[in-house]
Amino acid sequence: MNEKILFVDDDPNLLAGCERNFHRKYQVETAEGGEAGLKKIAERGPFAVVLSDRQMPRMDGIQFLALVRERAPDTVRIMLTGNADLEGAIKVVNEGNIFRFLTKPCPLEILGKAIEDALEQYRLVTAERNLLNKTLSGSIKLLTDILSMMEPESFGRAQTMRNLIDTVTRKFKAENDWEVPLAVMLAPIGNATIPPEMLIRARAGINLTKAEEQILSQLPETAARLLANIPRLEGVARIVRYQRKNYDGTGLPQDTVKGEALPLGSRLLKILNDLTQLQAAKLNRSKALNEMQSRLGWYDPVLLEAVREFYGMGTGGRDAAQACISIAICDLTPGMVLHSNIETKDGTLILCSGHHLTEMTLEKINNFSLISGIKEPVFVESPEPAPSTTAD
Repeated sequence: MNEKILFVDDDPNLLAGCERNFHRKYQVETAEGGEAGLKKIAERGPFAVVLSDRQMPRMDGIQFLALVRERAPDTVRIMLTGNADLEGAIKVVNEGNIFRFLTKPCPLEILGKAIEDALEQYRLVTAERNLLNKTLSGSIKLLTDILSMMEPESFGRAQTMRNLIDTVTRKFKAENDWEVPLAVMLAPIGNATIPPEMLIRARAGINLTKAEEQILSQLPETAARLLANIPRLEGVARIVRYQRKNYDGTGLPQDTVKGEALPLGSRLLKILNDLTQLQAAKLNRSKALNEMQSRLGWYDPVLLEAVREFYGMGTGGRDAAQACISIAICDLTPGMVLHSNIETKDGTLILCSGHHLTEMTLEKINNFSLISGIKEPVFVESPEPAPSTTAD
């Protein structure tokens, strides 16, 4: 068994006895007192089971196990005490969410049975969480694969900006930083709810009816509702909901959220979306960023400056020189990154430059290749970095 067990007590002789009796069956560690126990958890965790004495100086077992619950919620907690009063037991269970409450002296067979039961509980909890994580990861992969095929242009842009997104989230130490790039990739999911021809006309700048404009304005809210149905994507849904709202609180949705109260990912998405629109209107990036800087109240000024700095330093991923190689369609493999668009021979866009190939997208490419033919060669990023052309 790989699970570790931690005994915490202020009596070194008792700890030595626990280690002696259980070390052959379990990975046993000990700590003298609650403070030492918390340090062990931080440095040597995770522990499957923590057993603690109740009466300890400076930090009693109730306080200790309550902190263990906060810092290591999966760890199963057992209390050992020489004081078997009912009121104390209730307090321990309520405040520390204790799995078992044992009195001392505790026979080895009873203690051993409690440890086995606690390990079984730990395995149950972690297996359920791992299953949920795998289910979530699989759902996200399926969503992104489908979106990459339905919205290759939007999805491709999101992937080409991944270096910028990673840099900004690290710089601003975003909480749950995994949500930001995921929100950027999934933000266009609302487009699946509208007629494709309407989206084409909108992107081409063709006048839309008031009803169509209303539908387009509600796309972030639509996307947020779709994503909110997936467990653990509530934060991603909130980022998507506020992706078009201005930093000063104007725009949609019409509520009081503004400034720093807007999710960091939403503030970044607002900048990226508007930058893309301005570049589509034939402005180069420098002019587009200057135009954005003049729009007072629209953007988080610190975040906008970080984006300008990112591009100004020449670290903007594909905006810098990027080595690439040509490759035949039959030689494409999952994990490769496109350096050119993939189009059919009649000019239909299949996937955009910047796309990370997956098994699903390769299946799509192969299907189009059989039916319509694909323009070759295709260019992908070289697995080796481009040699530096700058003199030292």
